[in-house]
Amino acid sequence: MAKAVYVASSHSAYKDRPGEWYHFPNMYLGNVARSVGDWVIFYQGRRGGVAGYYAVQRVERIVSDPSDDTHSYAMLDRASELSFERAVPRFRSDGRPYETGLPRMGGNNTWSVRLISESDFAAIIAEGLRSDPVPDALPREGAPIGLSDPGQEPFLGPDRQMILTSRAFRDQSFARQVRRAYAGRCAMSGLELRNGGGRPEVEAAHILPVEERGPDTVRNGLALSGTIHWMFDRGLVSVDADNALLIARGSIAAEVAGRLFVPDRRLIVPSDPSLRPHPAYLDWHRQHRFKG
Repeated sequence: MAKAVYVASSHSAYKDRPGEWYHFPNMYLGNVARSVGDWVIFYQGRRGGVAGYYAVQRVERIVSDPSDDTHSYAMLDRASELSFERAVPRFRSDGRPYETGLPRMGGNNTWSVRLISESDFAAIIAEGLRSDPVPDALPREGAPIGLSDPGQEPFLGPDRQMILTSRAFRDQSFARQVRRAYAGRCAMSGLELRNGGGRPEVEAAHILPVEERGPDTVRNGLALSGTIHWMFDRGLVSVDADNALLIARGSIAAEVAGRLFVPDRRLIVPSDPSLRPHPAYLDWHRQHRFKG
């Protein structure tokens, strides 16, 4: 097994389904095969809107493309996906590439699948998952579990695997990212409540739940107040394909709904399209959780 970087793009002609599979020409079959069972980091260029290394995920297996024998699919472990708290640029502050030996132009810089060393992988992960101290990202109480120093030596060893699989770390990282994306405001009520320390009281809700192998990514999250989070998890409220709020019949009195939700009954979403809820996750919630 080996760590790798997979280059992805929102404008790609390949048949990728982010979080589920990665479509690639068979010229990369050898490198992809070596990454099966291991973790890979996703990278996107400026044309794709992210500009940097932005997520990590585990590869499960390779499947041939039944419609094109020159291509294959790397099938991804959906539950393992974790988005970064910050996009990591190709080059460090001192000008060195995060991928050792990567040229600025040409050569393997143009490859869509690149194998990387354990130390390069650890350095990108440490920077991407370094917790953000801005108020919107802070936990409601207590100290955050995170990587305060991207160069810390322990993260280059066995602790790296523990961090990537730790439910406690993943939950806190996910919550920080969702609270920051929604600026600490509930996406259904519009309320922005802060405690005495200036920390947002809003909670981060998984749309596709963890128990259903939902990923820890901003696009699988909503910032919700505690009461609305409870209602969302139990299917009393959901979101339509056009971001209209849905309320289960007979579940909430009209006068209560009038106080709980925004007047236009539409989901408040981040201004950045890359942070908005993924339609597939919202569809799952409507189909499997909503009691409409």
